[in-house]
Amino acid sequence: MARTDHYNDPNAPKATNIVVAVTAFVQDEHGRLLMIRRTDNDLYSIPGGAQDVGETIGQTVIREVKEETGIDVEPTNIIGVYSDPKHVIAYTDGEVRQQFSICFRARPTGGELRTSNESSEVHWVNRGELDALNIHPSIRLRIEHGFAERSKPYFAV
Repeated sequence: MARTDHYNDPNAPKATNIVVAVTAFVQDEHGRLLMIRRTDNDLYSIPGGAQDVGETIGQTVIREVKEETGIDVEPTNIIGVYSDPKHVIAYTDGEVRQQFSICFRARPTGGELRTSNESSEVHWVNRGELDALNIHPSIRLRIEHGFAERSKPYFAV
């Protein structure tokens, strides 16, 4: 299912629901960031996705990173909560979501890089290479906050 991200777009469709989702800021021992290229919108992103019924939010982080990248992780803290109502995501099935994502810092514990049906590319990326990638502004904000190692989680008021 394809998606279109609308950000500060006055012509964006109105959101019909909010889904609890996570993203994960994962760095390897060299400080490189785990990045995917999404199959639903062709943008580069940190891994993440929606919480399933019956799992904790921490289990969601572990599952989503493993599914999209092949890497096992341990969530260690929260970078922020991203819930900007000006960011809506329209899916080809007609669903329109308001962004709601909790971004976690996680450390890799094993696994091997691999793609999935949600990721056409999976890479460890040096910080200096991120500017060359097509990354949505909402994901760039999470990446900035991850590298900043803020003392408190981000959230908009």
